[in-house]
Amino acid sequence: MRRTFLGSAIVLALAGAALTAAPSAFADKAPVAATANKVTTQLPLSVRPSHYDVEVTPHAESLTFDGKVTITVDVLEPTSSITLNAIDMSFSKVSLTPASGKALADPKVAVDAEKQTATFTFAKPLAKGSYKLSMDYTGKIGTQANGLFAIDYDTKAGKKRALYTQFENSDARRFIPSWDEPNYKATFNLVANVPADQMAVSNMPIAKKEDAGKGLEKVTFQPSPKMSTYLLFFGVGDFERATKMAGKTEVGVITQKGMLSQADFALDSAKIILDEYNDYFGTPFPLPKLDNIASPGRSQFFGAMENWGAIYTFEYILLLDPTISTQSDKQAVFSVQAHEMAHQWFGDLVTMRWWDDLWLNEGFASWMEGRTTAKLHPEWNTKLEEVGVREGAMGRDAIATTHPIVQHIETVEQASQAFDAITYSKGQAVIGMLEGYVGADGWRDGVRLYMKQHAYGNTVSDDLWKAVETASKKPVTTIAHDFTLQPGIPMIKVESATCNAGKTTIKLSQGEFTRDRPNKTALKWHVPVIAQTVGGEPARTVVDGTATMELAGCGPVLVNAGQSGYYRTLYGTEQFDALKGSFAKLQPIDQLGVLGDSWALGMAGLQSSSSFLDLVQATPADADPQIWGDIAGDLTALDGYYDGDAARQGAFRKFAVAKLKPVFAKVGWEEKAGEADPVKVLRNQLIGVLGTLGDQDVIKEARRRYAASEKDSKALPGAIRRVTLAVVARNADAATWDKLHAAAKAEKTPMVKDQLYTLLSVAQDKALAQRALDLALTDEPGATNSAGMIGAVSGRHPEMAFDFAVAHKAQVDKLVDSTSSSRYYPALGGRSLNPAMVGKLKAFADKYIAEGSRRDTETAIANIEYRVKVRDDRMPAIDAWLKQHGA
Repeated sequence: MRRTFLGSAIVLALAGAALTAAPSAFADKAPVAATANKVTTQLPLSVRPSHYDVEVTPHAESLTFDGKVTITVDVLEPTSSITLNAIDMSFSKVSLTPASGKALADPKVAVDAEKQTATFTFAKPLAKGSYKLSMDYTGKIGTQANGLFAIDYDTKAGKKRALYTQFENSDARRFIPSWDEPNYKATFNLVANVPADQMAVSNMPIAKKEDAGKGLEKVTFQPSPKMSTYLLFFGVGDFERATKMAGKTEVGVITQKGMLSQADFALDSAKIILDEYNDYFGTPFPLPKLDNIASPGRSQFFGAMENWGAIYTFEYILLLDPTISTQSDKQAVFSVQAHEMAHQWFGDLVTMRWWDDLWLNEGFASWMEGRTTAKLHPEWNTKLEEVGVREGAMGRDAIATTHPIVQHIETVEQASQAFDAITYSKGQAVIGMLEGYVGADGWRDGVRLYMKQHAYGNTVSDDLWKAVETASKKPVTTIAHDFTLQPGIPMIKVESATCNAGKTTIKLSQGEFTRDRPNKTALKWHVPVIAQTVGGEPARTVVDGTATMELAGCGPVLVNAGQSGYYRTLYGTEQFDALKGSFAKLQPIDQLGVLGDSWALGMAGLQSSSSFLDLVQATPADADPQIWGDIAGDLTALDGYYDGDAARQGAFRKFAVAKLKPVFAKVGWEEKAGEADPVKVLRNQLIGVLGTLGDQDVIKEARRRYAASEKDSKALPGAIRRVTLAVVARNADAATWDKLHAAAKAEKTPMVKDQLYTLLSVAQDKALAQRALDLALTDEPGATNSAGMIGAVSGRHPEMAFDFAVAHKAQVDKLVDSTSSSRYYPALGGRSLNPAMVGKLKAFADKYIAEGSRRDTETAIANIEYRVKVRDDRMPAIDAWLKQHGA
């Protein structure tokens, strides 16, 4: 699954700006994971399914469906009842038939809504053996992306409704009464009775179609392979499909009618990605087809889902509309497909045993996404993005509310919360570090062995480490355990650097980097370290406490050369000054790494917070575009700390705009012939950031282009349309807001319409922000847009958005995926700089969130406390630096 971030991330995506996360303290201790082999389950272990025969008849107009299922089960020990998962279902008939014999007397049916189970109790205990459990039932079709759900969307021909399913992590139980846990793998035969003029799609190809009468068609799909329930998929609507062959696999894209051409790049990409993965994994993709289904709308929880053979993706990250799509969108289409297609092996073919090891799915898919994008599209230079991934993970991992990569999960809500930056980004970063330690070939051979050993089965993390050690002949388990079974970030300190006879000897020590616990007793890791003098050959060691390294050459020392390590590097003043003096000579990936460390260490009080600005000053104007994109994002984050203090903010903006405008002058508003792709990305970032920083030249030009576009479409080309409109919307007056609102109401293309409604929510003006909030509670924006609009308002007005959502909670709850419920509201308040929000969040959690599911609330509180501390304790050093440098 490809996670999305709530609220303000939508605004940042529109504006092309980056955000540096800034959470802080809440609890005293973070948990350390256990390594027990016992399988976690919320169901009795006495019965196990092996096959499902499912028939569904959706009633899209009434948002209900009829279902029939016969499940082949094995009773493993005598029992008088069978318990499985079910939500929002009514059972009209339940029967159990032994493999040989007649049906037993109908059982008593008891549904437990809180536990999400149905229990069937029989008059006599069931003997061990094989049975057929048959159920007739009815269920509900939702309007948010959980279970079987409906998406309503506009077309030029009028309103349309399509149906899709989304089951991860625990929502197959809304569609089929089932053993809805990853360790209960089974095969599935799916039959659907659907309108004859619509297309039905599932994991497997269609086996046959039959007339079902009354305008319906009975569609039978081929039997599925053995898989977990959360990977089953069904969709039906006015679709069209295009295909290509990748080896023996038919690769397809499915869109709403009229949009197929916008999926051309996605289809071409899927073919080359599948070819790459068939080779890398050493196990060919086992299904006959692999579709990617584009859906209008959006979710607050995810952007795409890896259903085996039937990936589900929202249109905004699968289709490319030339009127609004950017280079960043194109890269996102590729990388998201690379992520979801990696899951076809890591997650689908081999599945984690329980949600404790979710990172085996998500961390690995994230790593494969990055690796594959960098390999197949080197012109995008996405290798540099690895540093940003690591920074995102460390932003979450440096506070007391963090958790190990392998974490203990007990409830459905906790499983939903496990889809976070630790699982995805830290998992990705640690895999990259381990591959660097083992070697690319040895790591790949280990992955291939793991696939062969565990195909169609379930695993825990140690199964992967054993396979890698066997294949590579390198001990990796100790390092892997250090980084996956305990939380936190190692910090490597450069204690000294001495040059003698053309060689530099450095002494290193290990501590722990934390933002919120300065007196914390440090955990210990075995840390793979790569170091070099600038321009010299790299040397390697594993630091366990202290270490001495001998480096070739004399000069400034760079630790974590190549940035594959998951740790912070703290230099002494002399070493940092030397590195700053050679900053322009560093490789771009190392420039990003040093910038990231300097920012984090400065904001944590471990070095001067102004050290980051020293590096900004040392960055040449012709630095890699991604360096300037990163700096632009960090300057935006610093600017946010000055909100409410116009004089100090004005001084900072004078400096920030002065640094960025010469870079933008070189890039310009218009794309140039032969321009590198990273420059196209930077253009959007700089327009968005300069607009946020109040640069009047950019704001004026954005308004001019917006006005001119009514008569001349060339004034607002697709490549900059969205970010230009974001600048206009952010600085809108009432008349401009009304104009954007009219455009949103009139728009018939769902993807464009969704973006326009989000733009209505980014205004700085509080009165306009309130109008956006009020609009979000109407039917006008669409059921899947409203929660995002409230979230977008929170990017600029967190107190207003949070208070509004809580005051209208009964209405807002209907607009949020059930998987997002415990994280959505805390996210609205999490960007506040007002200490009073801490009390509001605590009160909300006490009233509405189960005690064991408050991690997101605690992290939001930590975020506020940290930001307040930065504002009060770190920003004065920034002020002094600005004054010293004439701002």
